[in-house]
Amino acid sequence: MLRYLFVFIVFVHGLIHLLGFLKAFQLSEVSQLTQDISRPAGILWLVAMILFLATGGLFFSGSERVWPLLAFVSVALSQVLIFMAWQDAKFGTIANVIVLLVAIVGYSTWSFEKGYRQDVKEGLERKAALKSDLITEKDLQPLPGPVQQYLRYVGVVGKPKVKNVRIVFEGEMRDKGKDWFQFTAEQHNFFDEPERFFFMKASVKGLPASGYHAYQGDNASMQVKVLSLFPVVRLQGKEMFEGETVTLFNDMCLMAPATLIDSRIQWEAIDGASAKATFTNRGVRISAILYFNEKGQLVDFVSDDRLTVSDMKKYRFSTPARDYKDFNGYRIMSYGEAIWHYPDGKFVYGKFNLKSVEYNVAELK
Repeated sequence: MLRYLFVFIVFVHGLIHLLGFLKAFQLSEVSQLTQDISRPAGILWLVAMILFLATGGLFFSGSERVWPLLAFVSVALSQVLIFMAWQDAKFGTIANVIVLLVAIVGYSTWSFEKGYRQDVKEGLERKAALKSDLITEKDLQPLPGPVQQYLRYVGVVGKPKVKNVRIVFEGEMRDKGKDWFQFTAEQHNFFDEPERFFFMKASVKGLPASGYHAYQGDNASMQVKVLSLFPVVRLQGKEMFEGETVTLFNDMCLMAPATLIDSRIQWEAIDGASAKATFTNRGVRISAILYFNEKGQLVDFVSDDRLTVSDMKKYRFSTPARDYKDFNGYRIMSYGEAIWHYPDGKFVYGKFNLKSVEYNVAELK
């Protein structure tokens, strides 16, 4: 709703500048402007109108990089013209302030996201030199029975080994004691050198917020900014790296199952419906128990090695999953939840709807 309101303000404000052009060239009687306007100034009023209309169009189309820059130019030109006709046009300053503030937030969001895109770009450039052999039945033999059944169900046999994945989510999240907020997210994971780059956009109590999780090398970090300007969360360190290793492995299990054929994973059979996995990266070892149903679907992932952001303590972490669908030839879950098992009971803090998954991505979108 706010998006449409802003576009409406930009378009109306832009069209009002047409009055200056009509006044300057005496194409119509413009009673709203009592001061004379020269023809050169009139052309500038017309240019301002075009710039604002272009700004509104680019904003609506989602051109996050260009529209804020065009908005800055539009506001600057408009405000100069308003000063030249201050007596008649001074209230246009209000609209300019609104456009300017939203443009600052838009530019800050793009600038924040630029770091994420650069990290992804570097990973994609490295992936271009990698070969992807086909997965065979022989590759599945060392795995516990339920894991083999899962990979057959997903449909990995006969397909290339997965080197990276691009995932798009939408859903809702919350902190304990707080309300749900809506979010959209894009992430890229790389598996030759384990990396995970997760960028989220959300609306928290009506204010836009952005978050970036980066897992790279032997470091993991998380930043969250309100209006993409004011940091409210900034975490990194050894404990963060261990916790995000669990997150990376969780992604592998649920959304890139072909990567479970990996020498960094040690498997331990439990029974016909579960198996324990220990994943090692950069000397950090984490473990999880995977639970499967009779169809071969992975229905839950449970680990005791992940930290909460709120108090940096370890609690049991689980991600029940369901509603398996076909994504680019692989049958994987389309809905999942993230749950903390606190001493006082389970707390669902995230609900995730999978929108798209692409494997062995070659280019940054």
